[in-house]
Amino acid sequence: MSHDSLRSLGSDDVERFTKQFEANPAYRLAQNAVTNTSVEDVALDRAAVTSIATSMSHHLDDWEVTNQKQSGRCWLFAGLNLLRASAAQTMNIKDFEFSQNYLLFWDKLEKANFWLEAVIETADRDVDDRTVAHLLERPIDDGGQWNMFVALVAKHGLVPKAAMPETHSSSKTGSMNRDVSQLLRRAARDLRAAAASGVSADLLRAKKLEVLEVVHRILVIHLGAPPSTVEWQWEDKDRGFHRDDEMTPQEFATNYARTDLNDYVCVVHDPRATSEVGRTYTVEFLGNVVDAPPVVYLNVDIALMRELTMAALVGGEPVWFGCDTGKMANNERGYWDEHLYDYEGVYDADLSLDKADRLLHHDTLMTHAMLFTGVDVVGANGSQTPRRWRVENSWGDEKAEKGFWTMNDNWFSEHVFEIAVRRSALPAELQQALEQEPIVLPAWDPMGALAR
Repeated sequence: MSHDSLRSLGSDDVERFTKQFEANPAYRLAQNAVTNTSVEDVALDRAAVTSIATSMSHHLDDWEVTNQKQSGRCWLFAGLNLLRASAAQTMNIKDFEFSQNYLLFWDKLEKANFWLEAVIETADRDVDDRTVAHLLERPIDDGGQWNMFVALVAKHGLVPKAAMPETHSSSKTGSMNRDVSQLLRRAARDLRAAAASGVSADLLRAKKLEVLEVVHRILVIHLGAPPSTVEWQWEDKDRGFHRDDEMTPQEFATNYARTDLNDYVCVVHDPRATSEVGRTYTVEFLGNVVDAPPVVYLNVDIALMRELTMAALVGGEPVWFGCDTGKMANNERGYWDEHLYDYEGVYDADLSLDKADRLLHHDTLMTHAMLFTGVDVVGANGSQTPRRWRVENSWGDEKAEKGFWTMNDNWFSEHVFEIAVRRSALPAELQQALEQEPIVLPAWDPMGALAR
């Protein structure tokens, strides 16, 4: 047989495949099932489903879930959900929401400026340079990272939801993103051409400001204008009435978001051989607010990440986290379990990859941010371990347990990548490791995927 004949798929190969399929009754049975219903329903493992309970030994949430709707604002919702717990306690009310639309507005405007600065910085590179191509692919996505959330709150503060409520475009961002992206790509063309002609940096940035004025206009049309001051009054759980005089959004954040975001650092579990435990990393051109502290991760072992998350929840604090939410997930039940679906049994094929190989071979990345609000701890005091986790999602209350999901612990190790944790919770040597100069990963690295 010649080398060339091995390269192409021949009719005799297909005939052999067909005969092998038809000779196996299990394959025919799988075909009968999957052609009439979804493969998820066929592969759903009954033993895994019945192993999942929703009760928790430590359960923090006593509020309703939020709904990001048709937007990629999960990281903002998760961050604000973390803050609203302390805000509700401060005000002695049962439930409270900060305005997600307010932070969305500022995130979009800041991202446009950040992106245009990256375009200016890379203007001397060819347009099909991999980094330039990455920047041009998706100029102003909805996603973001923990440090980007902190940067927005530090610069722009917070307002209650009533001060800047949702709009059609905040809940369904596709059209707005499309139009702003087209504007930015056009600006990239013009800025790159101007840079190539020898225009000074000052003049390039003057042109950038002209573009940002249009971005601002589009955002106000879609989202409304963010308030510069807030008047706030409320009735607490004891029927007491309270009113605060006019405040800036920064003052509102200081008064009601009592959780100090500067206490938190971001840790990740990146098991790739090229990523060292105990080292800090950043991703090139990842961020939103120019001149804010960079997005920095500390890589830790997954066992420590689980321990830190459990300790925070047992201590009464919810935990922001990022994961690959679509893996082994059932949206109707609101379950995650590493063995939830037996696809290998349906296909009679080995589909397994470990976490490192999934990252290396583009089978996984961070797709969603949420909030841990509970944990089921088993064992004696000296050897307590988490058995399952309670998660506040931001997809509304129609599914799962009124919008709260349950994660078996086997899923945590495989598909959770990132948490925000108090610096003081880390071992002393890792607190010191945070002072390292971070290793810079390329702009397309999967550790930056939550922002995309």
